[in-house]
Amino acid sequence: MENYRVFDQAIGLVVFMRSAKFSIAQRLMFDSISERYLKLTTKGRYAVTAMLDLALNAESGPVSLAAIAGRQELSVSYLEQLFVKLRRQGLVRSSRGPGGGYSLSKESSSVSVADIIAAVDESVDATSCSGKGNCQEGTTCITHHLWDDLTQQIRMFLGGISLADLVRRREIQTLHAKQSSSTPSGKDDDDVLLLNV
Repeated sequence: MENYRVFDQAIGLVVFMRSAKFSIAQRLMFDSISERYLKLTTKGRYAVTAMLDLALNAESGPVSLAAIAGRQELSVSYLEQLFVKLRRQGLVRSSRGPGGGYSLSKESSSVSVADIIAAVDESVDATSCSGKGNCQEGTTCITHHLWDDLTQQIRMFLGGISLADLVRRREIQTLHAKQSSSTPSGKDDDDVLLLNV
């Protein structure tokens, strides 16, 4: 239960950041703070966001990248790069033609946040040396094992959260309902972006 309390706080911050109207500079500051301390770049966060959007909209069929980009305020070209990797790792599949787009290739309950982060060649690391143990002029610093343990806890935590777990969360459902009512479905043929890999 303690893990979910921490998760609730983290999701609360993300929900706050996504729902509040922050300037680009403020969002970049938030991004740089989280990158510095968690070493999870926008690549990992955006991949999780896009996959969650896909899971939330799974019942309506394949989803275009333009629709995801519109709802989540992300760059289509950045999503294209991420979806090449997600597809190669077998997490998504594409459909061509009218009504085409992307869909999950596995049940949402079998895709963890850690799977998504790993699929886009991202890692979660709280150490300052990327886990190499050369933190202090080539040797291990006195707090290396503490931060390495934290890294392992984060990985276990993210490995224990599936897309289905996130979809069931009330605050995510609330945000999804707001996004669905304020943005088009993105099902137009012109919006379908697929990558042949």
